[in-house]
Amino acid sequence: MDTLQAIILGIVQGLTEFLPVSSSGHLQLANELLGVNLDPESDLTFSLALHAATVLSTIVILWAEIWRLIKGVFSRTFTAEQAYVLKIVISMIPIGIVGLLFKDYIEVAFSSIAVVGVMLLVTSVLLTFAYYAKPRQREDISYRDAFIIGLSQAVAVLPGLSRSGTTIATGLLLGNKKDAVAQFSFLMVLPPILGNALLDCLKGEFGGGVETLPLVAGFVAAFVTGCVACKWMIEVVKRGKLIWFALYCALAGVVALAAYIL
Repeated sequence: MDTLQAIILGIVQGLTEFLPVSSSGHLQLANELLGVNLDPESDLTFSLALHAATVLSTIVILWAEIWRLIKGVFSRTFTAEQAYVLKIVISMIPIGIVGLLFKDYIEVAFSSIAVVGVMLLVTSVLLTFAYYAKPRQREDISYRDAFIIGLSQAVAVLPGLSRSGTTIATGLLLGNKKDAVAQFSFLMVLPPILGNALLDCLKGEFGGGVETLPLVAGFVAAFVTGCVACKWMIEVVKRGKLIWFALYCALAGVVALAAYIL
C-alpha cells in the first residue's frame, strides 16, 4: 500500500464512519478498486489507526458535550449526565456480547462483496423508513430506547450495514428527537471502538507491517475528513435529509452486487 492509497482509504473511512453509508462496506469496496491486499497483521494495524483517527475526530467535535458528561459523572447526586452515561453503557451491552462471542466468525463468514451489496440495500430501506416516518419526537432517549439502539448497533457489525445509519434510523423510528439521536449515535460508538482496539492489542494482533508514512497519511486523512463529516452529519440529521443517503446506498448496493455477479 502506497501513501496515495492510504490517503484515499483514510478519506473513505473518515467520511463513511459518520455518514450513514457503511464504513466497513466502503472500505472493502475501496480496497477492491485500489487493488490493496494487505496481510492480516498489516490490515489490522491500518484499520486500528483509521478507527483511532475517527474516534479522535468525534472527541474533538463533541468535546463540549463529552466534557460536560465527564464532570457530571462525578456528582454526588444522580444527575442527567450520569443518566446519559448509563444509557450509553446500556447501549453497549449487545455489541459487547456480539464482539466477544461472534466477531471473528462474522468477519470470516460475511466478508463477501455480495453481502456488502445486500446490506447496503438494507441500509437504504432503513433510511427511507426513517425519512418518511413521522412519530412524535421525544426530547430524551429512554433506557429502553438506548438498549434497542444498542441492538441495532450490534446488527450493524455486518459489512455494508451502516452503523450510524442503522442507529440513527432506529432512534428516529422510536420517536426520538433528531439532534439527540445523532449525538447519541456518535457518542455510543466510542467505548466499543476503544474496547475492540484494546482487545486486539491484548491478544497481540496489533503490530507493524505498514510503513510509517502511509500509516500517518491515512490517520491524518481520516481525522480531518472525520471532523468535517461528524459536524456535517449532525446538521443533516437535524434537517431530515436522510433520503439522499438512502438513494446513494441503494445505488452503491446495486453496483456492489453487479460487481460480484459480473
